[in-house]
Amino acid sequence: MTHTCAELFQGMECTIIGNGDEEVTGLSFRSDAVEPGDMFFCIVGNVVDGHSFAQDAIDRGATSLVVQRKVYLADATDVAEVVVADSRKAMAHAAVSFYDHPSADFSLVGITGTNGKTTTTYLVEHIASVAGNRCGVIGTVGNKIAGRMEHSEHTTPESPDLQKLFARMRDAGCTVVAMEVSSHALDLQRTWGTDFAVTAFTNLTQDHLDYHHTFDDYFEAKALLFSRAYPARRVINIDSSWGRELLRRATEAGDEVITTGFASMAQIHPVDIAYEATRTRVTLEVRGAKVDVVYPLVGRFNVENVMTAFGCALALGIPTDVIVDALATMPAVPGRLEQVDAGVDAPVTVYVDYAHTPDALTKAIASIQELSGGRTIVVFGCGGNRDAGKRPIMGAAALAADFAVVTSDNPRHEDPQAIIDDIVAGMDADGAFIVEPDRRAAIAAAIAEARPGDAILLAGKGHEDYQLVGDAVLDFDDRKVAAEELVRAFGETETN
Repeated sequence: MTHTCAELFQGMECTIIGNGDEEVTGLSFRSDAVEPGDMFFCIVGNVVDGHSFAQDAIDRGATSLVVQRKVYLADATDVAEVVVADSRKAMAHAAVSFYDHPSADFSLVGITGTNGKTTTTYLVEHIASVAGNRCGVIGTVGNKIAGRMEHSEHTTPESPDLQKLFARMRDAGCTVVAMEVSSHALDLQRTWGTDFAVTAFTNLTQDHLDYHHTFDDYFEAKALLFSRAYPARRVINIDSSWGRELLRRATEAGDEVITTGFASMAQIHPVDIAYEATRTRVTLEVRGAKVDVVYPLVGRFNVENVMTAFGCALALGIPTDVIVDALATMPAVPGRLEQVDAGVDAPVTVYVDYAHTPDALTKAIASIQELSGGRTIVVFGCGGNRDAGKRPIMGAAALAADFAVVTSDNPRHEDPQAIIDDIVAGMDADGAFIVEPDRRAAIAAAIAEARPGDAILLAGKGHEDYQLVGDAVLDFDDRKVAAEELVRAFGETETN
């Protein structure tokens, strides 16, 4: 697959210095990954300026550069330079062209919001599959192409990786793709030039303020997915003021909108809800009609996710009866209120959830309390080198449980005890909690604390099977460790 410099930037304002007919055989934004014939994008980051690596890229075989300013290099007279105003947007534009605009060949559902993105994408994928579509998923847990799971580095990949992934999904015959769209990705132009059939908003709560700095900036990053840059049918949860503001803007723009929420004004809202240990029964009002839905997911927050997915499916043209039938067979989502099965007759129940924001933790605890007749015990921490402002808020939120164990999550390059101290600063000194920095020991302590009938929530890591400590990536899966500790506490695994 080759294109010329001029072809890749057709329709974009730029200045090409040198040979615009230079063939480009690949795209790269890391100089150490450059292959001969690649176009190298000099990305200006918060810490590193890619212009500093232009010579290295040329030395490795790059035949063209995309720059925001002219660079002066030795022995590079045959290297074409494309001068642009924004190298990130230019990279996204070029990637779309390089892979022949793949998102135009299927129905792409983009889901943004602080919480619920992963579950909602999995719900959309399942509903669309039952409706007869070949599907793809892009998100936090991984990427899935026609049922085949792959590891992912980012919730939303960088634009060349994203468009390459879209091309693979197109070539695999996917007709519907459900994608988590992060605020970082929108702000950094990773999705620029992508065609969406549907865009959906779940909620907005505190997270990533180390990057966005203010809630308003965080919201405006999310709101980009509902701007004129991304025309689509909209599905918006209007339970919050943020959602209602998005609705106002979408209505003003003349967009087709399906609203969801617990409020009766939403086009999709619950009339009656019955929470059970392994499933939920909901009567939804869907555009004025009553619809009975039963699905094997638990918790109030999953009602929100189901409503958003229902709206997305309707926006895709999937009939209501097909949606209802699909929801009844929805498989579990990895690390989302996932019950641990240790193979022993344990008198306590352990759930694992990705809840890593104050709102998500609050909702997860409330969901466990609705399911359990006993006490609720939560084990949680906060990630290092991430929004420190939410740590004391997480601590306060955890006190909604009957007992809490504060521990390490992914400390990265921060001192685990310093992170814990930040968390504990938000907790009442008389609150029912202990501190145990070692996460395995913390899980064991929670199991030891539990009484028959109690439920334990392991929050923060969900599907992750690792722990990041300094530069080390350690093997650690909450589900696996909890199962081992349940066996240790209550007996050996049963065998036939």
